[in-house]
Amino acid sequence: MAKRRFGRGASDDNEESPLAVKKISWEGLKKTLQLFRYTLPYKWYFIAGFVFLVLSTGTSLAFPKLVGSIIEVIEGKSPYTINQITGFLIVVLVFQSIFSFFRIYLFSRVSEWAMADVRREVYGKIITLPITFLEQRRVGELTSRITSDVTQLQDVLSFTIAEFFRQIATLVVGIVLISLTSWKLTAFMLATFPVMVVAAMFFGRYIRRLSKKAQDELAAANVIAEETLQSVNVVKAFTNERLEVRRYQSALDRVVQNALKAATFRGGFVSFIIFALFGGIVGVIWYGANLVQTGEMTIADLFTFVLYTTFIGGAMGGLGDMYAQINKTVGASERLLEIMGETTEVDLKEEVLEITPVVGHISYDDVQFSYPSRPDVPVLKGISFDVSAGEKIALVGYSGAGKSTLIQLLMRFYEPQAGQIRIDGKVLTDFQLTQLRNNIAVVPQEVMLFGGTIYENIAYGKPNATEAEVREAARKANALSFIESFPEDFQTVVGERGVKLSGGQRQRIAIARAILKDPKILILDEATSSLDAESEKQVQAALDELMKNRTTIVIAHRLATIRKVDTIYVIREGQIVESGSHNELSLLSGGLYASLIKLQFEAAEVPS
Repeated sequence: MAKRRFGRGASDDNEESPLAVKKISWEGLKKTLQLFRYTLPYKWYFIAGFVFLVLSTGTSLAFPKLVGSIIEVIEGKSPYTINQITGFLIVVLVFQSIFSFFRIYLFSRVSEWAMADVRREVYGKIITLPITFLEQRRVGELTSRITSDVTQLQDVLSFTIAEFFRQIATLVVGIVLISLTSWKLTAFMLATFPVMVVAAMFFGRYIRRLSKKAQDELAAANVIAEETLQSVNVVKAFTNERLEVRRYQSALDRVVQNALKAATFRGGFVSFIIFALFGGIVGVIWYGANLVQTGEMTIADLFTFVLYTTFIGGAMGGLGDMYAQINKTVGASERLLEIMGETTEVDLKEEVLEITPVVGHISYDDVQFSYPSRPDVPVLKGISFDVSAGEKIALVGYSGAGKSTLIQLLMRFYEPQAGQIRIDGKVLTDFQLTQLRNNIAVVPQEVMLFGGTIYENIAYGKPNATEAEVREAARKANALSFIESFPEDFQTVVGERGVKLSGGQRQRIAIARAILKDPKILILDEATSSLDAESEKQVQAALDELMKNRTTIVIAHRLATIRKVDTIYVIREGQIVESGSHNELSLLSGGLYASLIKLQFEAAEVPS
């Protein structure tokens, strides 16, 4: 199984010591705090929530003192009755409940709104990043940034911040109060804390590392499940259900193994803390009882002291969890900021200029290109050709010759290392990217439909189109008849990736989408190569309608489909080796095009 990496800064866990610890750094914290700027629009809700947090913490700290006052009544040392103090306790508990409700509600509102803003911005960032970035990332990896990493931040906003403050306030205020009660007993109690702190540091580092490994292994298992379900037809075609189950089981075994290791350390840590905490309380009671016997403190003070000690011990134990939570949040923040720091190709805040249709004259001038992932392998080696407005050309050649690369450069998915591409005499980089791509439509071999309705998929070509325009586009694409045969008509749900439609139906939906877009430049990338004869006939008729009055570039392996184009360019190893009409090239003795025709049609008569 391939090792899973999250972004460029991720490390391979298998290459590190399994017990290595990434400590919280100031740089990491600063990065995390950068994301908290998303709370600024909701700062008044946050401030109000913080006020209720202070009030709820104050009322909870008053509880041990009031319980101690009941003991004073029993000892006859209080001017109040038990009923009065109990009634006051109930009032405090009521107010604490109210304060806690508003604290949780307000912090939740802030976290939900702020994290929705973060998710929207991260999604907007991802969707506007260039193809070169997206090709290097798995879909599951990018979606986990929007889901799990943002959820990690949300937990901190809605829960961890409040709890961290409560723990610190309980620790500081509690120690101050017990110091005023008995400094001797306080010093005795605090002497036990270093043992718990050292234990927390010792166990915590292993627990955090093993927990992280378990999360990473679970993420890897999720990738296996996601990729298998996306390619379920291949799995079933090769009857590899058992193989995939074994792969997933193997990944889960690693998850369980790491989780059980972490659980072992957590169990040992909890057992030790329970022993140390209650042992400390026993020690405090023993030493306090001696102080009561010597008259240095009262039973009521001892009872109050023990309650505060319990609160303080709980706060000490909780701080370890807070540290682990913050540590995970720092990691999530770094991954999010890594994506948000990437350079986008489309600025969503930039005003979209009014679409200015181009005439459609395309020229390639000595274009040279190598893919960024393979800079030492030239794909295009000085390609030059000219396509007049309204002309129809075809690109032909063996797989890997560079045909699709020429289209990707025209769409500016990549930039050439040398040479220039122009439309209407204007270099591509002088176009606003949205303007450029709005003038181009692509009908691919493998049509990608969204999981909505037929209407939504056609309207994707022009989101503000009227119902009449969508229907007319479907008619021109020879799709109206089969659409109207469905009970739900245009509201028929096509299923994920259009699985409920046949190949020919999907192609005609894609053609209708392109017709609705009404581009001046049309790209047909093997648009009929995977269809049966009847579907191909219907789709080809739709394509003939689509190609009218448009500059068209056809990529084709099935040469019979391109006999009517104006010019055919034959590409081999990144260079144009032949050009001309179908008749000219087919008669070229020893030519590559003639050779391709012979390979495809040697057993059948080829019409001239």
